[in-house]
Amino acid sequence: MNLGIAGKVAVVAASSRGLGRAAAESLAREGAAVVLSGRNEESLRETAELLAATGARVSSMACDVCDPEVPSALVAHAVEVFGGVDIVVANAAGPPAGRALELSDDAMFSALNGNFVSAVRLTRAALPHMREAGWGRICCITSSSIFQAISTLPMSNAARIGLWAWAKVAARELAGSGITLNLACPGTHDTDRMRQLGRVGPDDIPWGDPADFGDVVAFLCSAPARYVNGAAVVVDGGATLAL
Repeated sequence: MNLGIAGKVAVVAASSRGLGRAAAESLAREGAAVVLSGRNEESLRETAELLAATGARVSSMACDVCDPEVPSALVAHAVEVFGGVDIVVANAAGPPAGRALELSDDAMFSALNGNFVSAVRLTRAALPHMREAGWGRICCITSSSIFQAISTLPMSNAARIGLWAWAKVAARELAGSGITLNLACPGTHDTDRMRQLGRVGPDDIPWGDPADFGDVVAFLCSAPARYVNGAAVVVDGGATLAL
């Protein structure tokens, strides 16, 4: 299938490794110019070099997307280097495991800032450029926990369900504009974070390949997905049983 995004410009947050990197690789493979970001400069450089070696147009910005000033700076960077921004993939590192009744205020605010507010900021910064073009795709990487809470990740559960509630309303406001907003909700994929946390899903479901998840993100950001708006697509191999 031709995803119709060759020549589009994509900003992919937290994309130096893991699922963000997989999304950036899939978008680049479809011909999009990609702006990468990440806190680890070495990983960021390696990912940029890998994509550039395939002939992709790529730029990168070492930064922490949780910083309130960074989302708008990322969009400005994309406009300066590639002339615009058509696709945004909002993503941030997930909060640590913990117990729900033992969370500090600082930990809760940090989780909300990283896994909810940063996506809103990035969307807000990119929207004027998408509205001017009459076309845009916004995909927020969240978690299957928006449908079925993960007992060891209470901060992640709370922040991501907040993003989902916001996204449903925001997507409705964008309906008919040529801009869509959707969520991609991973289960347990073979990433550094999952190896650190350990298995959080059922034992009989194998870990997912990040590349397959990246392809789902690329589809949600594609031209054929023009009528997919306000959706949360779970990519977890069938692990989530909640209806």
